[in-house]
Amino acid sequence: MKLNVLFINDVHGYLAPHPELFYDETGEIIETAGGYARIASVVKAIREGNPNTLLFDGGDTLYGTKPIVASNGMAMVPILNALNIDALVGHWDFGYGPDQLEKINKQLDFPMLGCNVFTIDGDHFLQPTAMFEKEGVKIGVVGLCSMIIDKVMPEKMSKGLQFTSGVEEVPHHIKELKANDAAIIIVLSHNGFPQDVELLKRVDGIDICLSAHTHNRIYKPIEVNGAKIVQCGCHGAFVGNFTIELEDKKIKICDYEMLKVDDSIPENEAMAQLVNKSLEPYEDMRNKNIGRTKTVLHRYNTLNSTMDELLLKATAHATDTSIVFSNGWRYGAPIPVGSITENDLYNIAPMNPPLSTVELTGKEIKQMLEENLERTFSSDAFKQMGGYVKRVLGLQINMRIENPTGHRIQEIYYNGKHLEMDKTYRVSFITIQGVPKKYGKNRIEHPPKAVEAMKMYLKVHPDFNSDPIGSFRLV
Repeated sequence: MKLNVLFINDVHGYLAPHPELFYDETGEIIETAGGYARIASVVKAIREGNPNTLLFDGGDTLYGTKPIVASNGMAMVPILNALNIDALVGHWDFGYGPDQLEKINKQLDFPMLGCNVFTIDGDHFLQPTAMFEKEGVKIGVVGLCSMIIDKVMPEKMSKGLQFTSGVEEVPHHIKELKANDAAIIIVLSHNGFPQDVELLKRVDGIDICLSAHTHNRIYKPIEVNGAKIVQCGCHGAFVGNFTIELEDKKIKICDYEMLKVDDSIPENEAMAQLVNKSLEPYEDMRNKNIGRTKTVLHRYNTLNSTMDELLLKATAHATDTSIVFSNGWRYGAPIPVGSITENDLYNIAPMNPPLSTVELTGKEIKQMLEENLERTFSSDAFKQMGGYVKRVLGLQINMRIENPTGHRIQEIYYNGKHLEMDKTYRVSFITIQGVPKKYGKNRIEHPPKAVEAMKMYLKVHPDFNSDPIGSFRLV
């Protein structure tokens, strides 16, 4: 029996083809990729070639672009149902709160899984596992949602819920699935590549791990403790495809390819109609030019981000500050050299968060940055709880990744001099992930919000040019 297992992850609500970052021998290049109408064509062709096909979604699906956020995730429901997904897990999918996610889940034609998501009473909030059968062969799937939702994300996302790493729960569910004759065990996880590798080291009996969250492009499966682990980048630019041959309900051959979703793939007409219907109210926004950029703006670097540099400079301009902090978000399609549209600005900050100021001492700034670096680079995978490194404007931070916790930062410069530990600085930030509540005093929220601030900044500086140095420097 031949089985195909298809996988997408971290599409972040990118319904249509969009600019995407790739690399060649010259460095970074931008190409058009993704779009659900093309994804649907890929999936349909493989299903027509083999009815024994399963399709899984690694999450960060219901959040990330203006049309999706404006609908509280509901705009994704008809599209996902039309794609006929078999199971989903999540992270930013909790962004509208657990109650809204429950409403969405009831309208989906497939289960959202999460064996590591519990109510305060200890009950499962989501279905923990799913079982599928193809030609008498049973495939068991264990779902893991992101473990960081109740630890570092906005409080509304986890209200009334608790999230674990899944290390204790997954073996129990594998045992149950195998007791019910599962021949193949798949873990569908949004914990992140480092965390999933650590899970695979500790847990036996997994055949395939479909990993998400960290936006890795893994072209060839990595084998850990007998399991094959993959990720497919982000924004729907790729579809992962396992082709598995079984004999006597055992895997004999397991091939894999990561299929690029580019303009060589025709759009599925029915899906294109659904996508166009969702995008139609936002057509003006997609064509409205606000400014220009002389450099590619993206978030694909761990330490510094040209895309967030625009957001930070706009925040500094709007709040009359010279030091700015923002979260190290991963999502957001690149903006090529040329026009910056209103839609691009919402892709940078789809929730259009407020801007705030707070007073921090130099000591607090250093402590906050060290905490963020530990959450990004901890040697314990399960202590890595963020996205990329916090985005910073106005400071120069010289650091060593390999140093012990609390000792990565060597120097912090502000206006050409060392940051003074006992001095208080008025800084601005975007969302509580920019500056957590435990730091600082005199927090004040300011108008305008992020998107309006970027519009104001581009009106004064219509031709944006990124600083190639960035705030974090490895020494």
